[in-house]
Amino acid sequence: MSDDLVPRGSQFDRAALERIIHRAAELQARAHDIGEVLTEAELMQLGDDVGISAAHLRQAMLEERTRALVPAEAGPLTRLVGPRRITAERVIAGESTVLASRLNDWMSEGELLQVKRRYPESISWERKEGAWASLRRSLGVGGRKYLLARAREVVTRVTVIGDQRGLVQLMADLSNTRNEYLLGSGITLGSAVATSGIALVIGVMAPVAVIPAVLGVPISYSIARDRRRQMEKFQVALEQILDKLEHGDLNQRSRIGTPPFNVVERIAGEVRKNLGLRNGDR
Repeated sequence: MSDDLVPRGSQFDRAALERIIHRAAELQARAHDIGEVLTEAELMQLGDDVGISAAHLRQAMLEERTRALVPAEAGPLTRLVGPRRITAERVIAGESTVLASRLNDWMSEGELLQVKRRYPESISWERKEGAWASLRRSLGVGGRKYLLARAREVVTRVTVIGDQRGLVQLMADLSNTRNEYLLGSGITLGSAVATSGIALVIGVMAPVAVIPAVLGVPISYSIARDRRRQMEKFQVALEQILDKLEHGDLNQRSRIGTPPFNVVERIAGEVRKNLGLRNGDR
């Protein structure tokens, strides 16, 4: 295409720019007559030929390798109640070992999780058990909801992608909550249908007998759909962890536990609140 066909001074929005770059890269790749499979060295050479920086290309390759952390989900149940797992990832400035250390401290103290398995490139976490952890969760220490403690498993991964940068990935396995919502929805619908069936058997008029079954359908649907709203809260919780890590709010382990937590005073405060008393009352 001649350069004269493109008006000088033309402006493109972000969507158009992405399409143009994608198409240009596709055309350039075809011009190089590449095969169906490329080695990393060949891909780096191709990137150099088309003017893509090595750092950006390595990051793109890393993201492609690690995006399989959570396989794509589809199907009617996923559309109804949401996926089994959610993820969040971000490239964050800092040494990967430091980022991993801060993240691990937060998962242990800030989310009240404990290590389940250690893998070469990731760590899986599960709900921390024990009276102390249960008490902190029940009292909402620090105003936290400890949402991730409800997950079946949380996986963290920090991967080096360049000097002073790491790709931080978080995954929460919420298949347990999916099963709970589906069970609750199914029981509601089954109970409604059974009630209508019993009503018909004992001789209740059909227009009246089918009312429970008719009402049970939207109610059970609403129960199942409510999980999608819960999933949004979990997604925000993962993004907030990345926000804290990116902006240095997880720098010190001591921050997680401050201000000092006095168990007796907190319990007394909860009792006074439940009794409708002010802190100064006796």
